[in-house]
Amino acid sequence: QVQLVESGGGLVQPGGSLRLSCAASGSVFSINAMGWYRQAPGKQRELVAIISSSISGGRTNYADSVKGRFTISRDNAKNMVYLQMNSLKPEDTAVYYCNGNVVSVNAGLAYAQDYWGQGTQVTVSS
Repeated sequence: QVQLVESGGGLVQPGGSLRLSCAASGSVFSINAMGWYRQAPGKQRELVAIISSSISGGRTNYADSVKGRFTISRDNAKNMVYLQMNSLKPEDTAVYYCNGNVVSVNAGLAYAQDYWGQGTQVTVSS
């Protein structure tokens, strides 16, 4: 089994910063793409940022609404992904979820599966 656990959410004033962290543990052999998604009340979950594996060049992509303000990064040795959020706006308020396409090995066979964290609340308000 694989677990993804987010941390770092909280309440911040507009213009402030937060750094989210997500740690993968359990039967992790390697991790392909990792990403951050968010879901605001009454809205669908949306992609915030995604980063490919190092083998694939560690390429990043961002939602237009966060470009220039958010930065995604990863530490492969620690099986972690981060989201640095600067210049936060009230519309960034949401539950933020970590996602990882995790490769595990069982009985000599490797397989990849998507996993989600439980989410962490980010509230931007004065």
